[in-house]
Amino acid sequence: MAIDDLVNRCRFPDGDLELAVSGGADSVAMAVLARASGRTFRVWHVDHQLRTQSGQDAVFVEDLATQWGMPFELRTMPVDPSANVEQRARDARYGVMPANVCVAHTATDRGETVLLNLFRGAGLTGAAARMESRHRPILGLTRADTESVCAEAGITPLHDETNDDMSLRRNALRHQLIPQIEQIFGADPTPLLNRHADLVADALAVVEQAAERVDPTDVRALRAMPRAVATEALRRWIQTETGESYPVDYGSITRVLRVVDGEHVAAEVVGGHRVARSQGRLSISLASTDGQ
Repeated sequence: MAIDDLVNRCRFPDGDLELAVSGGADSVAMAVLARASGRTFRVWHVDHQLRTQSGQDAVFVEDLATQWGMPFELRTMPVDPSANVEQRARDARYGVMPANVCVAHTATDRGETVLLNLFRGAGLTGAAARMESRHRPILGLTRADTESVCAEAGITPLHDETNDDMSLRRNALRHQLIPQIEQIFGADPTPLLNRHADLVADALAVVEQAAERVDPTDVRALRAMPRAVATEALRRWIQTETGESYPVDYGSITRVLRVVDGEHVAAEVVGGHRVARSQGRLSISLASTDGQ
């Protein structure tokens, strides 16, 4: 039985659970597995009103919570369907749900993230795809696993038609690139991508420890460090100062390293920010406030 076999591979946090449930296969399976493990939980659903039937999705999830005898919380957070809609919707969801909420990312999602970050040039941090900022209890399961759980539970999960939109990179990667990789190599790339991410994460931990001892604004200190260490120190600093959700892209880091090396006095980085060098120190500000 899929549920009995898979429940032991879940890593739910201690205590009563807060579960983010969209109604899709992954989040529904997470709730089914939590229930099968004997846990009590509260179901959270966020409606971004991006689709005409989003209200019906909320009813579907509320009905499941009622059947399970679990409390239900609905939050309506409209999001403008323009640029970066996925990131803004995610930020909005996390803003209204508890900090300890469990989200239903799987090993399949992590593998997709590894590939996306590789093509973004997000460096070691992107390739590690550690996903440590939230509780992700079913990260050891695949999307096929969650579909099996829903089938065994007799639940037909919702299908979000925006997941078929090939203009979104993750969707194109999921439906076009990964099937081609699977066809070429004759195997699902998910286990390999996750194993690669784990190996990179181990190496990254060593680099991060060294980067913690570096002042990322000190040009001389950065020059004295191995490139990987200087890159990580700058990545962490830029991400903290700009508040970016995604790992800082390699292009931004490369431009700042040219400033460190004295090739330029300033460089544009993520989020409309600008890193400048003066008297051997780096500073960061919004480009629009620099008078440039």
